[in-house]
Amino acid sequence: MMQDKIFEALASSPRRQILAFLSERELSAGDIAARFEMSAPAISRHLSVLVNAGLISSERRGQFVVYKLVPDHLVNTLTQFAFEICPVGGPLKRESRRAKKAAG
Repeated sequence: MMQDKIFEALASSPRRQILAFLSERELSAGDIAARFEMSAPAISRHLSVLVNAGLISSERRGQFVVYKLVPDHLVNTLTQFAFEICPVGGPLKRESRRAKKAAG
């Protein structure tokens, strides 16, 4: 399930830091590795988990691979999660779900 992949990706502090670092601009794997004190294979694994979760995308540009956030996906996922635990949003989401099922 995609949500499991997303929350697994967000469970890691280094991956959350990478997401924050990518929040303002696209960066190559080398740029990301230079910012964090991790080996290239460790950075590669973290980026792979984030790509597989749909939180970031990658694009080959010559000899470099450039990574960037997939902002719509991240916002939607976090909003849906917040609605599940929010005392106001949770009941509204469930009400909407019931109305959708009743309508057909």
